[in-house]
Amino acid sequence: MSAKDQFFSHIEKGYTTKGDFIIIGAAMLDGETVTDAYVKIPLKTLNRHGLISGATGTGKTKTLQVFAENLSEKGIPVLLMDLKGDLSGIAEPSPGHAKIDERHQKIGLPFEAKGFPVEILSLSDQNGVKLRATVSEFGPTLLSRILDLTTTQEGIVAVVFKYCDDHKLPLLDLKDFKKVLQYATNVGKSEFTQNYGRISTSSTGTILRKIIELEQQGADLFFGEKSFEVDDLTRIDENGKGYINIIRLTDIQDRHKLFSTFMLSLLAEIYSTFPEQGDSDKPELVLFIDEAHLIFKEASKALLNQIESIVKLIRSKGIGLYFVTQNPTDVPNDVLAQLGLKVQHALRAFTARDRKAIKLTAENYPESEYYNTKEVLTSLGIGEALISALDEKGRPTPLAATLLRAPMSRMDVLTDKELKSVIDNSKLVKKYNETIDRESAYEILNEKIEKAEKVAEKEKPRSRRGSGRRSSRQNPVLKVLTSATFIRGVLGVLKKVLR
Repeated sequence: MSAKDQFFSHIEKGYTTKGDFIIIGAAMLDGETVTDAYVKIPLKTLNRHGLISGATGTGKTKTLQVFAENLSEKGIPVLLMDLKGDLSGIAEPSPGHAKIDERHQKIGLPFEAKGFPVEILSLSDQNGVKLRATVSEFGPTLLSRILDLTTTQEGIVAVVFKYCDDHKLPLLDLKDFKKVLQYATNVGKSEFTQNYGRISTSSTGTILRKIIELEQQGADLFFGEKSFEVDDLTRIDENGKGYINIIRLTDIQDRHKLFSTFMLSLLAEIYSTFPEQGDSDKPELVLFIDEAHLIFKEASKALLNQIESIVKLIRSKGIGLYFVTQNPTDVPNDVLAQLGLKVQHALRAFTARDRKAIKLTAENYPESEYYNTKEVLTSLGIGEALISALDEKGRPTPLAATLLRAPMSRMDVLTDKELKSVIDNSKLVKKYNETIDRESAYEILNEKIEKAEKVAEKEKPRSRRGSGRRSSRQNPVLKVLTSATFIRGVLGVLKKVLR
């Protein structure tokens, strides 16, 4: 048996599945594609999370697109983060190209151009389904971790939430939360001190500054009503395809705090909402977090712990998380250890730091008699990647340098007209894009403060007028002693004595 036949048998055996799967491409040996040596990912293991990484321009976004399309075709809904604005084309079929046909001929798969059901979501003023959540839904712990508060400050946040619960004050947006903080240290200070203990003005000042920082990144658009229901991410269209939900983030890619706030709240909401599923034939939902380093870059230790906990636990809810980033070292080790599927595009060795990162990356992959992993990592072409997955029993599959299949949909953005058509035909836009500003803590406390101020104003003038009348009526001697006539008389007597 030739080396090529041995390799083919090695890949075929390692990627054999009993259940359903998606084909991501064909394995390569010595830089040449081995036709029909399919690299297959079992649907059953897609909730074991994954990583798509590689240097800029190596094809990470197209790989993400391929995964999203194939999952949708299997009836699995997907959520994508579109920071560069080049994923909306999934809604339209690929125009095709001779190079795509050539690639698929090498893989051994026929190419079929298709569009997929798409929902455009937005965290900002951009058109699309508005994603919102209330402050109450965040809860004191998550909000404190996002704001990176101290233990003392976190205690104040917990007291604010308790006060609002006790007094039926809805905490919907950030202005509600700020108003309660201000009330606690001004008009309502004695009320808070008596019932909840003394609240430090310096601590509330720090919390307010951190909230303002969050607002400056656009969080005031995110906090509020109507809250987005995460069940709407799991819709299937009339043809049995899962919806591909695309969050447009092109205008907030430099606002890391808002991005990480949204992602963590979404994961927490999914975890608390979705039922336990255990091992199933396919996931309920798969999330691809592009530019994942933005989540971890400025996260506090408490926030990282929260993310790590969710990554570990959310798998049992039938949710798959896939981080897309330039370098695997962008992802904390504790998170990296939870990722079953790794798709590694080429890395560049320009500096000593790059070479060190390549060495560390190579050590994360299974050993293979067919590859020098460190060499392969720097020699992969565009649309090629090293892949290691899990089989149906949870065991690592053989390492495979893979020629990846091409996206079936358009590898470009939708035109303004096409985008408008997608948004206009969306049922979710009609459901979520009406802004609701019902009476909440801000309005209720403002009314309470105004009443207190009016009572105080009425009492002040009455007190001043009363004391003036009593003074003139009850002190006639003082009135005489301070009269001009009496003073002139006294001065005259003094002059005569002095003479």
